[in-house]
Amino acid sequence: MDRRILLLRGVNVGGRNRLPMADLRALVDALGAEDVTTYLQSGNVVCRSDTGAEELAAGLAAAIASQAGLTVPVVGRTGDEWAAVVAGNPLVDLDDDPKRLHVTFLDGPPEPGRLDEVVAAAAGFAPERMAVVGADVFLHVPHGYHEAKLSNAFLERRLGRVATTRNWRTVVALGELAGGTG
Repeated sequence: MDRRILLLRGVNVGGRNRLPMADLRALVDALGAEDVTTYLQSGNVVCRSDTGAEELAAGLAAAIASQAGLTVPVVGRTGDEWAAVVAGNPLVDLDDDPKRLHVTFLDGPPEPGRLDEVVAAAAGFAPERMAVVGADVFLHVPHGYHEAKLSNAFLERRLGRVATTRNWRTVVALGELAGGTG
């Protein structure tokens, strides 16, 4: 079984989409995953599974809808994909404050035409910066993510993909939980 990282968008934020982590672990376990661990209360799961990351994410979203009555997008990555994100952040040298570095995880790579439009629009948001590698959008937001123009909503609208963002500290912590590979 290989490592999988599953990211839920918008659970336990601002009192909406309440999903206890014990219930989340039980749902992932019921999908046949093993060694299920959650990190924080915001829908971060590390587990082992023979099921592909995208398929497991889709299965979890369906299980949450049927068991908890919530419509929650879920994005999945393999341990190897996660390790590549941690090792390959092209913006990590811009700032030593992990509160200013984020990664937006998309449910798939953006279409090239849409990506070109986002890159052009993002240039007008300086000093915010972004770099896209496959289905991952690396962000440097010097004034904090809460004020960022390069937000989930902006990226989803412009790229036509489901997006969920994690700060750099969480990305690194999930990588450590996942053991880096698999």
